[in-house]
Formats: sequence, C-alpha cells, structure tokens
Amino acid sequence: MILYRKRVTFTLIFLIFVFISLLLSQNSSVNLQQHIFLAKNKVMPALVHIEPVRTVFSTGERRHALVTGSGFIFSDEGYILTNHHVVENAEKVSCTLSDKKKYSAKIIGSDPSTDVAVIQLNPEEFKGDSLPYVALGNSDSLEVGQIVLALGSPLGLSRSVSMGVISSIDRYFEDTGRLVSPFNLWIQTDAAINPGNSGGPLINLDGQVVGINARGVFLAENLGFAIPINLAQEVAEKLIGGETVKRSWIGVEIRPIKELREYLGNSRLQGVLVDNLDPASPAEKAGLQPGDIITAINNISVNAIYEEDLPAVRKIISDLPVSQPVSLSIWREGKTKSYNLKPQEEPFQYQPEFECEEWGMVVKGITRLIFQSQGLEDYDGVYISAVKNGELAERAGLRAGDIIRSVNKKKIFKKMDFEKLYNDLSESQPDFIFFKVLRQSTPHFAAIDLRKNRNQ
Repeated sequence: MILYRKRVTFTLIFLIFVFISLLLSQNSSVNLQQHIFLAKNKVMPALVHIEPVRTVFSTGERRHALVTGSGFIFSDEGYILTNHHVVENAEKVSCTLSDKKKYSAKIIGSDPSTDVAVIQLNPEEFKGDSLPYVALGNSDSLEVGQIVLALGSPLGLSRSVSMGVISSIDRYFEDTGRLVSPFNLWIQTDAAINPGNSGGPLINLDGQVVGINARGVFLAENLGFAIPINLAQEVAEKLIGGETVKRSWIGVEIRPIKELREYLGNSRLQGVLVDNLDPASPAEKAGLQPGDIITAINNISVNAIYEEDLPAVRKIISDLPVSQPVSLSIWREGKTKSYNLKPQEEPFQYQPEFECEEWGMVVKGITRLIFQSQGLEDYDGVYISAVKNGELAERAGLRAGDIIRSVNKKKIFKKMDFEKLYNDLSESQPDFIFFKVLRQSTPHFAAIDLRKNRNQ
C-alpha cells in the first residue's frame, strides 16, 4: 500500500513537471513571437525600397539601368542609410516607404571603403510631415547566437522580413571585387540576405538597427553579411556634416604576426608586420622596410596577431591627421627603432566614371586594385574603363585597361586634370590628340585624327 502511494505521488509529480514544462515552453514561444512582432513593428515603418536609375558605361557609352535596393530612415529629417553599391553612379533615386508613398531623394554622400551611403528624402515632397525613423543600436554588444531580423526588398520583393542568428561578429575578408572591408569586420548571419536586401536594416529583438545588410553569397544557403552599425553611423555623421570621408595614408600593406611568431619561436612578439610598401609613399621615404614590425603609432601600442585584428590597425592609421608628424616604433631584427613621417591623404579615392563622348571612351581614377594589378610605380593618370566600338578612341588603337599618362604632352595627374583638358580640347578642336599610355607597364602612343572625323 505504501509502495503504491509512492508510485502515485511520483506519477503526479512527474505529470505536474511535464505540465509546467509545456506551459513554460508555450509561454517562451509566445514571448519570442511577441518580441519578433514588436521589433518588426518598430522598424518596418522606416523601411525604404530604393530604386536608383544608374548610369553604366560597359559599352563605352552612357546607358541607364534601373536597380533595386533597400535602406532605412534614421532621422526625422529624412536621412536614409543604405549601401554605396546601391546608389553608386545613380542619376536619380526614388524611394517607396512602407505605407507605399513614393518620394524622390538626393545622394548626400557615400564611402566605397565601408560601402556606406546616405541619401535624403526631398523635404519639399513630405512637407514637414512626421517621418518614422529607426533607433540605432550598438553593434559592439552583439553576441554569436543572438536572434536578428533582416528587412528589405530581396529580389525586389519589398517589405520582406527574414529571421536568423548572428553566426559571427568578426568575419574578415581580403578585398575581392566589390567586397571591400579594410576598416571593419563583417557581421555574419544566417538570416536570408538576397540581392535587393542590400542597404536594409539588420535588427535585434529590441527593434534597434545593429547592422546594414550588404552581401549574400551566391549558391550558399542563408550566408549573409552586414556592416556594423557603429562604423556606419560614424561614416554617416561625416557625410551629413558635409565632409567627404578622407583618410590618411602612409603606404604600408600589413599582415598579422602569428606565422612570424611561430617562425621566430617568440610567442611574446607584439605588433603588425609590414608586408609591402607603396612606392614613393611616406613609409618608404621614412626608411621602413618589408619585414619590419610596427609596435606602436604615436606611442600607442598596436598588435595584430590574427587577420581579424588588421581592420583596427588600419583605422588607427587612417585616422591620423594629414601632414602632421607621426612617430612609429619599429622592431627590426631584434632591435627597436623610431621613425618619423607625415601621412598623406589617401591617393586612391573613389571618383565616378567620366564619359568622353566625342572620343568614344570612358575613364576613371586609379584605384588600389588597378595600381596593384598594373604594377604601377606612381599614382598618376586615368584608367580607360571602356571604349566604344568603331569610335575615334578605338580607331586610334586605345583599349580598355590602358592608363593615360599624358594628352598632347600635358601630364595627367588626377581625373580632374583629364576632365579639364578634355573639355578644353573639345572647345579648341585641334587637328590631333596625342596620348601617351601605359599598357601592362609598357609605354604606348596613340593619336586621334580629328580632321578625318570632321570630313566624314
């Protein structure tokens, strides 16, 4: 009888435990669902479907392409955060809000090195109406496994929401094609990010934006990447303030020291390895050498053991004041030395393509990728990005990929020099245009005979 009562008591306790567990589980599911709804409802009204009309020159002449992307309003003045690659080369931008109202917008500024851009709704169109805007969170507080939502217009399907978790908070990539991240680590998530999601918000369950959706991996299942909102906010503040994002440059390529530590058998070695030096750069002129270890910048210690540590060091360098003396502590072959130099402004600044309609070609400024792939020794000239079939440039023998160094014996330093010279020559109409170009580091000469064109 006593044994029977014990069994009944145990069974009752077990059933009560199962009931409470089910109840807690159900309440937990309800709470999670409520958090998702609340977070989505906070951000969705400020979500923006962006349709830029982009100028493209792939055939050597101006054409227009309508693309789609995403963004989000983050101030009551109608400022919108999105990606640089969404609005790059856009002639006009249309924005549709979640209530389906449509506005035009202007580009305030963009920064290709972080892929961040700011646009603004036309104030005359919303006429002081109250605009919904998001709250920006703190991307430094993110944790792996944290639930997030990605909002945007995947494949043009506006007002879409996907859910996932943070897979990594410090994903590092070497610059490849349009995927550039010299100054930041990427937030990796399995919340679905597809073409069209770019520029949309990645949010936590408190409805705060913690990242800007930027990249999905083709043929991968829910492998997406977002820009940390802390970095995006820093860039946005400069752009809204009317600044172009200017960065200091000393001309060093850096690598982590993990392998060097292992090679030297010195696990206490601190610093960042100088992998290469740009020619005629402040670092080269100061006497730095490949293989040096930078241990401190202006007496502030720097250390990059792993690749994930490199963006922080690059940012320290990029934030140095231009033309102000900087002291570098260098470890070389067991000895520490000090070198002084003056940083310059980054020579590889983004500049939109420029169409030379009369000559039938398109040029752009020298980028770091062009500089490295062409093996250049300086940063002068402009790059021919496209040549139109059958036009003057092609008939003269100019090719896409050539670097124009001089025109009619006038040296070209930057794209603005070329633009001014092109406009001057278009007005004066000389008989010949002589070009000195580099083609895979080999000098070539070409001439456009304008007389033949006039006689046609």
